[in-house]
Amino acid sequence: MTTTEKSTEKKEGVDNHAGAERPAAGVAMEKDFDRWNEVKKRTHTERLRLYTVREIWWCKLGVNIGTEQDGKGEWYDRPCVIMRGFGPDACLVIPLTTSAREHPLRIPIGLVEGKEARANLSQIRVVDTRRLEEKIGFLETKAFSKLRKAARDLFSGGFSDSLPLAGARPKPTVQI
Repeated sequence: MTTTEKSTEKKEGVDNHAGAERPAAGVAMEKDFDRWNEVKKRTHTERLRLYTVREIWWCKLGVNIGTEQDGKGEWYDRPCVIMRGFGPDACLVIPLTTSAREHPLRIPIGLVEGKEARANLSQIRVVDTRRLEEKIGFLETKAFSKLRKAARDLFSGGFSDSLPLAGARPKPTVQI
């Protein structure tokens, strides 16, 4: 079965893995995993990129699963802010979006290539520097500081009041 056939059957509500029916969740877009795999193979052979924290790069994020953020276009890329380096071959990035949708994990950072952008903290990830395609510029120091604080709050529990954990259950109350 080809990738396209699998995607089509999932859209129609069939879970191929378990053979059970399940409702389709909205309109699913076709994802070309095979074409992305060809781009990924070429990317793997490229040289490492030199980068600096606070830079914004077009980053080849690829075609991903479910709610994981995809790249777009011929190279399956999207702008990302480099938050931290892990040597010459890896860095921590936060993908950017131009969606105006308000959410505590979407931090406004100002204009990027003439469009209002937000850093999507829920999609933070480590990438190999060969995924960095082209440098766009630097994020302003004030915006970067705000974004770094939001990322720290996310991992230290600072968002706990506004964002419940998936699958979290309320603590039982005990009366004595």
